[in-house]
Amino acid sequence: MNEFIRGFLDNDSTFGRLMNKCYIIIAANITFMIFSIPFFTIGPGFIALYHVMLRALREDYDINPFKEFWKGFKSNFKQGMVIWILAILFAIVILGDVQICQQAGGFIGMFRYPLYMMGLIGLILFLFVLPVTAAFADDIKGLFRNAFYFAAKKPFKLLVILFFDVFPLYLTYTDPQYMPLYGFLWITCGFGLVSMLGAALLLPEFKPFLDKDHPHDEGDYDDFDEAKMMEDLRKMDGL
Repeated sequence: MNEFIRGFLDNDSTFGRLMNKCYIIIAANITFMIFSIPFFTIGPGFIALYHVMLRALREDYDINPFKEFWKGFKSNFKQGMVIWILAILFAIVILGDVQICQQAGGFIGMFRYPLYMMGLIGLILFLFVLPVTAAFADDIKGLFRNAFYFAAKKPFKLLVILFFDVFPLYLTYTDPQYMPLYGFLWITCGFGLVSMLGAALLLPEFKPFLDKDHPHDEGDYDDFDEAKMMEDLRKMDGL
């Protein structure tokens, strides 16, 4: 009986591996919440969260989530800040213009529909640029270009990521009765689960561009293989 219990609780057992995954997700999520208390650090925090999940998947969950989060946060702080500020400014402009169009009505009111489309495209780019920044080293322009590439490459994965990133938040704010429960879940594991799902979906797409001879170590990131991207784009265009 004792041997069965020890085997059941062993780190290499199915239960032990499941508990280790839960530990990484919860630990990274709570760290993200703490680092996001200053509102302006949410961008770098999201990138660091994706860094943890990508490293966990690549290292078979044999990582220290606190150490990896700090690596991802520190390494991507400047770019994460720029991305977050750009996202906030973009959202303010789009929402402001939509409100103006709605108040004006008539012909001007029709312009809100292109604004909705622009807002959706901006949201998709923001959702994809976070894991792309966690995985690859590039400038801001290159990161957004790469985010657009990965978003367009697999439309089904785009829809899955968009749904699980947006719908739970929408449900949280539109269901006051269960808002305390939703809030508890977001604080403990919600963002970690969403980022783990995104990382699991995108890592197979990232792998052909990652440097297999120099895997991530001590916070280093892989340069994006532009030649591979152009080759794939030609395939997508049928050229």
